[in-house]
Amino acid sequence: MKEKQINPRKISAIKDFGCVVPALIFLAIFTYYPIVELFRISLTDWNLLNDTWNYVGLKNWKWLFGGSGTKYLWNSLKVTILYSIGELSITLIGGMIFALIFNRMTNSFAAMRAVVFMPKYVAMSSAAVVFLWILNTDSGILNYILSAFGISAVDWLGNRNTALISVLMLTGWRCIGYGMMVYLSAMMGISTDYYEAASLDGANGIQKFFKITLPMLSPTTLFLFVTTFLSSMKVFQSVDILTQGGPYRSTEVFVYNIYRYAMVDMRMDRASTVGIFFFFLLLIITVATMKISSGNVTYDS
Repeated sequence: MKEKQINPRKISAIKDFGCVVPALIFLAIFTYYPIVELFRISLTDWNLLNDTWNYVGLKNWKWLFGGSGTKYLWNSLKVTILYSIGELSITLIGGMIFALIFNRMTNSFAAMRAVVFMPKYVAMSSAAVVFLWILNTDSGILNYILSAFGISAVDWLGNRNTALISVLMLTGWRCIGYGMMVYLSAMMGISTDYYEAASLDGANGIQKFFKITLPMLSPTTLFLFVTTFLSSMKVFQSVDILTQGGPYRSTEVFVYNIYRYAMVDMRMDRASTVGIFFFFLLLIITVATMKISSGNVTYDS
């Protein structure tokens, strides 16, 4: 009687799955289970000031979309989107411009690139404390420079019209060098044959940029867009140190709104509800971005 032989491909598939199992367990414990637990908490009336809690069904969701929480939800969403647009513009447009300026392989340009990129290594907490001094109304160096040109002092962090711009100053100082380096490394990977052929056809520098450089950088742009968008939507530390969401909630981004419900109001149920909504919002936007951009990205080398 012949012994049944096991297909080698099946053995290989089992081994591959065995290698993936630890990662799946890790994700299940530290990613998916907290999401499920967060949704469960959103169905309760858990207040940290109380020792007990009860299930209340969709009461918190009704509060979020049809009660007093709606106003603050849309305000934080608006502020977060404005902040994200600002950070995306700085990283993508500013990073591209700096990459074009510093696209010279000399020692002097290498030193200047290092100076621009170095703020990325500075801890956000340390940088925010420094910017608290720079943006100080009475003794800040920025207002001192403005006064030298006859411009009156600006209450950068206390005025609702300039507070978000002030936070973006810190963000831009830290992230523009990162965008520059990512774009620069991608530019160096573009074959010079394209530019030589374009020169033979009589193309100028601007035409080469829009017809060759920009399309060839589309995968890099997509990468920067998705990663920068996700990080900008989750901004917290700079807002917490510089403005604490003020003045008048003009800088209360989404994550700070969740923090306020959880650690200031002690309402874990409401914080969980907003957190779950925020998770699905990011998921939908990310998937939509990948779908829309899939047909507009050039992967030719």
